[in-house]
Amino acid sequence: MSSSQRQTASGRPLRVAPAWVGAPTTTEADTHHLLPVRDAVWIWSVRRYARLALWALPAAAVFYGWLTLDVQGGPGPLAVGLLAGWLAMISLIALAGLLAGSRTRRCALAGLLIALAGATLLLPVAALPGDAVVASAPMVAGHVDSLLTVAAAVCGAGMLLLGWAVFRSKLVNPADGVLLMLAALAMGAGTSVDQPVPTVGALLALAAGMGLAWTGGRLVPRS
Repeated sequence: MSSSQRQTASGRPLRVAPAWVGAPTTTEADTHHLLPVRDAVWIWSVRRYARLALWALPAAAVFYGWLTLDVQGGPGPLAVGLLAGWLAMISLIALAGLLAGSRTRRCALAGLLIALAGATLLLPVAALPGDAVVASAPMVAGHVDSLLTVAAAVCGAGMLLLGWAVFRSKLVNPADGVLLMLAALAMGAGTSVDQPVPTVGALLALAAGMGLAWTGGRLVPRS
């Protein structure tokens, strides 16, 4: 969907929707293939948000890589982890929105929901002390690490489905989908394996995020 820009009397650009959007038709059957102007504006806004928010994925990978390297000083591992998770969720929502019009939209939606479920489970376990988690949940103290592993695996499974959706969508570069799936495997197993697997997962996510953000910015119109 494209839109042309013209100058108003004040010199500011004026966006004009394409002629086919909401155009009158002579037959009732043709009305099912056209969109009202309000829907066109909404779709354009969502796609623009998805294009811009995809840059949150490489940013999240940078903070996650910083977290895996145990860099001393700075804001601390908790703040870095929360920032990385927040940026990752923004980027995954944007990726699912970008794939909403592709043939893999159901797989992308399933991956997003699974990743959100894993993040919801991972946040209190990773942020709170072990004693606080045991006191607020019916579990044994030794099972906190197992719950953390399960939460990371659920997040990784959601990212894996999103990577598969990218690979099969034929909308962006399929190599970015392969990198995202490899990053999901490495990051999903990050709590149960030693270095350098988590850092390699962060580097793979960085490469996939840069590729998706660049390709998505070229595919989705800017105005």
